[in-house]
Amino acid sequence: MNGAHERRAVEVGEYIIESGATVRAAAKRFGISKSTVHKDVSERLAEISPSLYRQVREVLELNKSERHIRGGEATRRKYLNMK
Repeated sequence: MNGAHERRAVEVGEYIIESGATVRAAAKRFGISKSTVHKDVSERLAEISPSLYRQVREVLELNKSERHIRGGEATRRKYLNMK
């Protein structure tokens, strides 16, 4: 595995844990695609650092469970701004 990819996977994982970022936010922050973030944190990170991988999965699962709330809030703001 490429050393640069491994370093990026660890950096992305640490960023997600520290900030509670979504995959989309992490992708934007690092200038990579959402698919690359997924590959980094699900495949590469699991091989590099299983403990970091587990922490990232917890944050991503929390984000996934809350996404319907964020979507509803965004829609509410959209219609409030239209008035």
